[in-house]
Amino acid sequence: MRLSRRVVLGGLTLSGAAAFAALPATAQTRPVIRVPEQYKTLAEAFAAVGDTGATIEIAPGTYREKLTLAKTDVHLVGTGKTPNDVVIVWGDSSKMAGGTGKSASFTVTGDGFRASNLTIQNDYHLNNTEGSQAVALYLTADRAVLTKVRLLGAQDTLYAASKKPTQPSRQYYKDCYIEGHVDYIFGNALAFFDRCQLHILARSSAFITAHSRTADTETTAYVFDHCRITAGEGATFYLGRAWRPYAQVIFLDTQIDAPLHPEGWREWTPGKTETYATAHYAEYNSSGIGGDMSQRVFWAKKLTAEQATKWRLEAVFPDRSWIG
Repeated sequence: MRLSRRVVLGGLTLSGAAAFAALPATAQTRPVIRVPEQYKTLAEAFAAVGDTGATIEIAPGTYREKLTLAKTDVHLVGTGKTPNDVVIVWGDSSKMAGGTGKSASFTVTGDGFRASNLTIQNDYHLNNTEGSQAVALYLTADRAVLTKVRLLGAQDTLYAASKKPTQPSRQYYKDCYIEGHVDYIFGNALAFFDRCQLHILARSSAFITAHSRTADTETTAYVFDHCRITAGEGATFYLGRAWRPYAQVIFLDTQIDAPLHPEGWREWTPGKTETYATAHYAEYNSSGIGGDMSQRVFWAKKLTAEQATKWRLEAVFPDRSWIG
């Protein structure tokens, strides 16, 4: 059912979920495209987007498409009652597609991207017994905002990256649900996860993050603020390991409702690499059954309240006008 509220912006009448989307000032000149009412597929809708961007309203349903979006200021809005009602899904793996990034169900490079109230999934692991990297969302867009989006996969679910290490892509995730097991949030974006749920699929050894900052001069990091961690029965997991030597990951006020490995963090390849010497891993005020920080690895930081303020949203993104 479409929402009945209607809003008039710059001569355009918006209805449904688009009326509630947080849009920048340029939205007054941006059209609304409806799928499948006007275009049967998302790929067709993307092709129809002009230079001013667009809001694309997506009706409930499953859209099995492998997608790439390079156009700027495109907003995707699921019009269902919950994010479960609109599912964008594909099933490639790294082995099948010829590379981890190429396996993505949805690749977004266009800056100013926004998505809300929908699901992006890679279902490779549900149909194959052989494990492989299989990305759901590969996001390098700057000023990207995802709100109430479900990201589903297993290994390498979310590739949150920057186009250039020296120009970090700013990404903001609010009230999202992100699921996987091995290194399932990875890359070198400057990404802030605000009140998201991180769910680990059952596996003997799993890692939430694998950040890839390559130098201490790079201003990239993953910050998780007031998030909740859950896990499937039998899962053994760590908060992260350093894919690159200067990985930077911070958890603030995290509710850990699953048996996190007491050490919390792990070396990339124990006995072979020493990324721990330069990585920056930190926690502040973790709680729940996995919140005891007394047995964390010696190289993980325990932040004070004052130190934690340096990683809050207003410090990470001083200019938040693009978030809305």
